[in-house]
Amino acid sequence: MGAVRVAIAGASGRMGRMLIEAALKDENVALAAAFDRPGTPFIGRDAGEMAGVASGVPIGDDAAAAIAAADCLIDFTRPEGTLAHLAYAVKANKAVVIGTTGFDATGKAAIAAAAKSIPVVFAPNMAVGVNAVFRLLDVAARILGEKDYDVEVIETHHRFKVDAPSGTALRMGEIVAQAQGRDLDQCAIHGRQGVTGERRAETIAFSAIRGGDVVGDHTVLFAGIGERIEITHKSASRMPYALGALRAARFLAGHPQGLFDMQDVLGLR
Repeated sequence: MGAVRVAIAGASGRMGRMLIEAALKDENVALAAAFDRPGTPFIGRDAGEMAGVASGVPIGDDAAAAIAAADCLIDFTRPEGTLAHLAYAVKANKAVVIGTTGFDATGKAAIAAAAKSIPVVFAPNMAVGVNAVFRLLDVAARILGEKDYDVEVIETHHRFKVDAPSGTALRMGEIVAQAQGRDLDQCAIHGRQGVTGERRAETIAFSAIRGGDVVGDHTVLFAGIGERIEITHKSASRMPYALGALRAARFLAGHPQGLFDMQDVLGLR
């Protein structure tokens, strides 16, 4: 099997640049196209320029043409942009890796519908280490149970992140809830203020911190009587997300359709 040709959305953004850098260093991946919104100052410039590598691929502003030129689209942009790009991918019968977060129920339904005709990896976090933490959380939640340990999810991100809690934090809460037979929509609480009363054992609480240039820190705290268990992942750069996304793109080669996540990519199902 030859190199997987990828198109990268949001090429001039922080994650787009990291994806381009990773793709140019991966012998099993070929950078087929890179694109961004029309009017972006980087349109026409070499996609590898900001990564310090000449790629020979200019950043374009025609999403449909970029997607058509590749085997797989990798998209870490915003929900509205990702859904528009997804429609182009369906039309062109191309695979898609989605690292974008902040989708509402309608957006998630659109992704599931697209996956009936094309292969899609949709995951709140592409980093291999984070997905190992997901598995650890499932095990811990089953062992510790619902009643004896209070669950708090604390996440920290840079000042530019626009959604809260992060998609990774929400996924962590979902894993704990599912392992304990709970519905996160019914038991989640977000932040506290004023006279809140005693903490209810059945809740899973989220706290979101925003500031500086923190790439992403996540901790799930299981607080019992006389002991605490903390499972933490800290990201020092965006490169683990990019490497995971490329791994997902390679995984999709040969899949005609279907909705997958990183647990599938890593063989953890």
